[in-house]
Amino acid sequence: MTALDLTGRTAIVTGASRGIGLAIAQAIAAAGGNVVLTARTQEAADAAAAQVTGNAIGVGAHATDEAAARRCVELTVEHFGSVDILVNNAGTNPAYGPVVSQDHGRFAKTFDVNVWAPILWTSLVTEAWMGEHGGAVVNNASIGGLVLDPNIGMYNGAKAALIHLTKQMALELSPAIRVNAIAPGVVRTKLAEALWKDKEDAVATSIALNRIGEPGDIADAVAFLVSDAARWITGEILVIDGGQRLGDAPLFRSGASISV
Repeated sequence: MTALDLTGRTAIVTGASRGIGLAIAQAIAAAGGNVVLTARTQEAADAAAAQVTGNAIGVGAHATDEAAARRCVELTVEHFGSVDILVNNAGTNPAYGPVVSQDHGRFAKTFDVNVWAPILWTSLVTEAWMGEHGGAVVNNASIGGLVLDPNIGMYNGAKAALIHLTKQMALELSPAIRVNAIAPGVVRTKLAEALWKDKEDAVATSIALNRIGEPGDIADAVAFLVSDAARWITGEILVIDGGQRLGDAPLFRSGASISV
């Protein structure tokens, strides 16, 4: 077996001030990697980096700000000597309700952050380092990109686009750069609060593994995907949902019966 040893490698994690992004940064650092955490402000980025044990710095860079993203990538190479890993984690969902009820502003923000930003950051790290030296990219999608849900169709549409683009970039950037995506289910984060807050027990019961996810559940999977243990994996979408997509778990558990 290949250990998840990231010693000597450097990762950029976007949207890493809290939740899944921060947990990913902590997991990469725990595996020996250097980590650059981005956030909308320098203060938030510094505060997040202070929560990482290991070699970590924070950089204020909004995910869709091309100039700030370019500066971040350049700083990463200057400071650590490489950028071997990119985790496009930043995400947002300002568009709630039916798709046809959304305005252009909410559409643009949803797709700019969830779709354009991963393309932007991937292009920058490819140009700066990975194109010549190789590397691994992980995009944070969602199981929403694989299913239909009421009221979050715009967000799910953006994540579906990201899933498609993950496969596209995996081919375009092969063989030097591996590109994969994760598709988390309901996780205890601020972004996903509307899906579990005040109804956690009911949501947990409906999931095969009987709980909602924690940021660390996602982070461990990402650490695997960017390591040599996943060296022959590219263009894949790793669903991490505790069995949520399998169906309503209580209907299938031992002892359950259905009247016909």
